[in-house]
Amino acid sequence: MKKKAFINMQLLDGSENMAPCPGYVLVTEGDKITAVAPEKEIAMEDCEIVNLEGRYLMPGLINLHVHIPADGKPRKKPADAKKAVKFATANVFTRKYLEHIYKVNVYTELLSGVTTLRCVGGVENYDTWIRDAVRSGRVPGPRILAANKAISVPGGHMAGSLAYEAATAEEAVRYVHDISRDKPDLIKLMITGGVLDAAAKGEPGVLKMPPSIVKAACEEAHKLGYRVAAHAESTEGVRVALENGVDTIEHGAVPTAEIIGLFRETSAAHVATISPALPYALFDPAVSHADEMSRHNGKVVFDGIIECAKQCIANGIPVGLGTDTGCPYVTHYDMWREIQYFHKCCGVSKAYALYTATRRNAEILGLGDVTGSIEAGKSADFIVTKENPLVDLTALRNLSMVVARGNIIVNPKIKKMPEVETELDKYVRSHLGDDVEDTNEASN
Repeated sequence: MKKKAFINMQLLDGSENMAPCPGYVLVTEGDKITAVAPEKEIAMEDCEIVNLEGRYLMPGLINLHVHIPADGKPRKKPADAKKAVKFATANVFTRKYLEHIYKVNVYTELLSGVTTLRCVGGVENYDTWIRDAVRSGRVPGPRILAANKAISVPGGHMAGSLAYEAATAEEAVRYVHDISRDKPDLIKLMITGGVLDAAAKGEPGVLKMPPSIVKAACEEAHKLGYRVAAHAESTEGVRVALENGVDTIEHGAVPTAEIIGLFRETSAAHVATISPALPYALFDPAVSHADEMSRHNGKVVFDGIIECAKQCIANGIPVGLGTDTGCPYVTHYDMWREIQYFHKCCGVSKAYALYTATRRNAEILGLGDVTGSIEAGKSADFIVTKENPLVDLTALRNLSMVVARGNIIVNPKIKKMPEVETELDKYVRSHLGDDVEDTNEASN
């Protein structure tokens, strides 16, 4: 519980219009920030001094959309999710290996600067298992909000692997109760299909879950005190989700005026996930191994997510960020890329992109009074970079320090996938440009 004083830094506080503040000192005691003020106002006699040598300190990143057991490794053909889950849970030895994967992947998220993450569909109840292991200090990792297995419908997205199959409203209600036994933090619904399970070109995100099932699941979840997140990748799917009680729209699609009105009426938020759609939309098929239908549908989803985020921002609707880690080319260490894509594709300033990935994401989770900004009384969750991320977001790529709930990791090292790094760097540069001019529209 010894106090630590972080000195000689440039402070980025996580606010919407953040700018570097030199000469500040941040004091922690245990897992809390106890003071943030100019150096002349801080008494440091009883503190251990941590000299940051002029580096930049900002809130830890928050990743709102993660599937922990998958790693994002690209494959020549889509993996059989049902077969993979069946194998992983086959016996005591495969389950031990699954536990190992969970431990490695959450630690990778932490090393990359993610100090809070939300799981939105995992194997059985392993999401709450790893959450509790981290919370108790048995496993190093970020703060975790866990959904465990989601609810889908027969033939629906991730049905039979990362989601139960509810054929009726009554079955959906029963699954909500089954999931609730492990005390998750939210309930996840798979309302539409996705890119890889689309049956026709131009029709990703087909509505799979009837409105009656969505409504029943949401009502029961809310009765039990849980918020509901929904996979929705079509305009119809987003509308049905909002009309029937969903709290966060994961991914999104081109919104209508009616949908914007529903967002306002329900106080729901949009969680943009640009990372998984980008390889399908932009990569050469020889690299992505996507067939023509998947590539076309990937572009539809890519454009829909971006347009949904833009319109929500323009209308004052909360927009958060998540990576959808586990999809091909989406790793557990690339939250910084999602922030960069948000800046480049949605035209927001770098400050606003960083604010979204920190304070705004915390607010969407209901943790705005716990984390997401550098303030006295909040959790000691922050990262340190050598360069200024407001000038170049790639400063987040290699961190000097990660602090999560007061625990310090200096110069974190991550084992990366060279083929993923090479292809993402190449295509982002060629299609999106090295950078785009900042606009202040989103932060005014």
